[in-house]
Amino acid sequence: MVKFDDRGLLPAIIQDAATGQVLTLAYMNEEALRLTLEGPDVWFYSRSRGSLWHKGETSGNYLKVRQVLLDCDEDAIVVKAEPVGPACHTGQESCFHTPVTDSRSLGKPERAQGPGVLGVLADIIESRKMAPPPGSYTAKLFEQGVPRIAQKVIEEAGEAAIASLTDPRQHLAEETADAFYHALVLLSATGVPVEELWKELQKRRK
Repeated sequence: MVKFDDRGLLPAIIQDAATGQVLTLAYMNEEALRLTLEGPDVWFYSRSRGSLWHKGETSGNYLKVRQVLLDCDEDAIVVKAEPVGPACHTGQESCFHTPVTDSRSLGKPERAQGPGVLGVLADIIESRKMAPPPGSYTAKLFEQGVPRIAQKVIEEAGEAAIASLTDPRQHLAEETADAFYHALVLLSATGVPVEELWKELQKRRK
């Protein structure tokens, strides 16, 4: 029996059925796994959007299911698939294309471009939009609409700027966190996938 984690998710390693190359790692919920098993394509669950993700629907780079294998602990799967185009959003054949050459890579690790605390926060924001809990500040923002959320982004960015000039050690991190939070709410409210933010930040890193 397949064991999903406490978020209802299951890690899925995607492997090229012909070559054995590992193409990507993503997550599935029960519905994504069901759709994958029904075929012909691989489906995932996007943690940032909080929704199902038909791999290749936008890019045309589908993954055609050939075999699904469950690991011995029943909490992860390998999907052997036939890739139609590159599996990675960067255009690389595989998401795993950056060599880690020695232990110096562990000395000062680079920060993740998306998933991490901001990715978790984006997931929570999306869940508040889909199922608003009583008394939720985030749900209240969604009710007030895009103009109010946009106003809050301006307000919080201004407060962060003021904090940087007055008492940065005490309040700058707090005010910047408020600005980040409201910016993520604005993305969600306008229907812009948070992955677009991660992609933009990745471009600027280069």
